[in-house]
Amino acid sequence: MPSPIQTLTAAEEKLFRSLNNPKKIQDFVNSLSKKPETKNTHIVRSPRTVLETRTANCMEGALLAAAIFLYHGEKALLFDLKVGKHNDDDVDHVVALFERDGHWGAISKTSHAVLRYREPIYKTLRELALSYFHEYFTNNDGKKTLRSFSKPFDVHKRFGTRWVTTEHDIFEIASALDDSPHFDILTKTMERNLRPADPIEIEAGRLME
Repeated sequence: MPSPIQTLTAAEEKLFRSLNNPKKIQDFVNSLSKKPETKNTHIVRSPRTVLETRTANCMEGALLAAAIFLYHGEKALLFDLKVGKHNDDDVDHVVALFERDGHWGAISKTSHAVLRYREPIYKTLRELALSYFHEYFTNNDGKKTLRSFSKPFDVHKRFGTRWVTTEHDIFEIASALDDSPHFDILTKTMERNLRPADPIEIEAGRLME
């Protein structure tokens, strides 16, 4: 079956073709440097631009992984892990979903030590989201901040393939993902009873690649 992405260069297609399983995709995403901080944090760059600069944040890394899955005939799925509305000390995290033998896994671009690749061993998306819960805390006080997760967000279905190779900002995808349906992880009682991470966990959480 031909790839639905018709605008790849020969070099891009050669790279996509070589990254033919989740392990290889994750290894390549890990090789990308952290995206430099800029004044405008609301710019999301296409997979083509990520490949040109060899830098990415979590959203851009997830989009690149989703594009590679799409090239190989799989769905281009994003998964949003969202922190509480009134939490200013932490940020959402976006990964690319993949499914093997009826179980979910995730490709993750992060500089942190723990919010990373997930093996395809999770029967439900809630199970996958919960695998990130205990390590998702603020490094100043250990407050656990993960509150909800999205439905699988099919980028190809919503936005076609233009986003893969455009030179323009594709923040509209991040905005649509943020606005898509999410499921709460905690009840109010659970949230009230949360225990902060231990000091040694906080110290380990500061480990960066």
